[in-house]
Amino acid sequence: MIGWKHAVPVLALLTAGSAHAATSDVPDAVSRHIARLIGAPAPTQTMELAISLPLHNEPALRALLHSLYDPASPSFRHYLTVADFTARFGPTEAEYASLLNFAATYNLHPRALAANRRVLDLYGTVADVERALHVTIGLYQHPTEARNFYAPDREPTPDTAVPILHISGLDDYDLPTPHLIRGDQAKPASNGGTGSGPNGNFIGSDIRAAYYGGTTLNGAGQSLGLLEYRGYNLADVRAYFSNVQQALNVPIVGEALNGANLNCRGNCDDSEQVLDMQEAISMAPGLKQLVIYVGHTDVSMLNQMASDNTSKQLSSSWGWKADPETLDPIFEEFAAQGQSFVDATGDEGYHLLADAVWPADDQYVTAVGGTDLTTTGPGGAWSREVGWHYSGGGPSPDHIAIPAYQVPFITPNNNGSKKRRNVPDIAGDANTDNYSCYDGGCYTGNGGTSYAAPLWAGFIALANQQAAATGKPPVGFLNPTIYTIGATGSYRRDFHDEVVGNNRRYIAGRGFDLVTGFGSPNGAALIDALVRGK
Repeated sequence: MIGWKHAVPVLALLTAGSAHAATSDVPDAVSRHIARLIGAPAPTQTMELAISLPLHNEPALRALLHSLYDPASPSFRHYLTVADFTARFGPTEAEYASLLNFAATYNLHPRALAANRRVLDLYGTVADVERALHVTIGLYQHPTEARNFYAPDREPTPDTAVPILHISGLDDYDLPTPHLIRGDQAKPASNGGTGSGPNGNFIGSDIRAAYYGGTTLNGAGQSLGLLEYRGYNLADVRAYFSNVQQALNVPIVGEALNGANLNCRGNCDDSEQVLDMQEAISMAPGLKQLVIYVGHTDVSMLNQMASDNTSKQLSSSWGWKADPETLDPIFEEFAAQGQSFVDATGDEGYHLLADAVWPADDQYVTAVGGTDLTTTGPGGAWSREVGWHYSGGGPSPDHIAIPAYQVPFITPNNNGSKKRRNVPDIAGDANTDNYSCYDGGCYTGNGGTSYAAPLWAGFIALANQQAAATGKPPVGFLNPTIYTIGATGSYRRDFHDEVVGNNRRYIAGRGFDLVTGFGSPNGAALIDALVRGK
């Protein structure tokens, strides 16, 4: 039997795969002259940028994370505040002030100042951005999609002595992808369901009954944060809870970044955004608040989540272009502050054939795959579960190195990679048997790992509620605890281990696999284990 501290040191977890090449600000299609230049944006058009600064003393940070997630350490789960993290590892006040002065020189205006000084959100005209960064912004014809995109013609060279990690927002070549299958778009529905919704579809309370099954915990006192690239229509959320005859008592707080609009009207599609809200609230109906971070730039939304540090459970159901150099420092801050971040793996099955798996395959993120759940009936208990045919899973297509915590679990039976990070870590229901309301209507036959990620975030809120009630800290970064549980005799008590199913390449089996990871949550048993940290 391999326990966490006996299998591999936690420090190895937090250093493996941590070195990455610098992120380019010029898409390959431009630098390799594949995309055709068709013009230029108007010089007066507004651009939104996010400038990331590097952390200081990262070896000491990783040593700290080692102690924070080692149950044998006196520092176990003694998390940092934002102020503590910033003072020890963040950019200095002088560096941030210098960056602000640079921006002001070129008429680039700050949207807001980050408490951790890691990111500066700016807006300015195309002409001022070009002058500040010594680039030319062009309009190009996308080589594989029926649209145009903007991008710089070269790497930016800003006239500032402050070390800059990355400048986000200089192009829109790669667009984020929601991991959702909509029931109104002729996707296959399940062959009959055991849920309380129309046609036997599951509603959120069915999922709560299956995976938690109790009444004591409801997320009270907990704030949950969702990352979204578009705004939402609260009328769709209200329609859902009204139709399923469930009270909506959770305050929903919108936080707009990069000049984003919180409202979704007209041709705006809010299907991803509101289903995330519906699932999270259904699993934890007593949340203190649900915070929706809406923005155009992933680094801005994630950094705001870290800077706020009000939500200890965070979720994303989106994928986008891999950028570990820029985002790993934020994921490290999440871990240092005791914040759990889960992300959906996608709905294309064996995902080397798909795009936008990132950030689920990052070593600091808990990746959530999909299952096909059967309950004993409407509102009933868990009965059976198999790996979902479209569950995103496999070795990292972004070539993220395998973290050491995963190495002991790679076997000939699961056929995982011994060189690359393997996902998912955990899973939840994602089959096309879910009822949701969005875009002004309500539909059956919805699915996707977009359902699994927020339900897990809600489940973590239940665990953190229990931890707070017993005077214990939040559960924080889940992977150290998940992989510890996976190596112990309590594993099959804490998780539903799916041993049947495939994702068109990998097969679900006993223990860890590349379809469902360690499986879905098994109620109070797993909550107790998460709170204990082993």
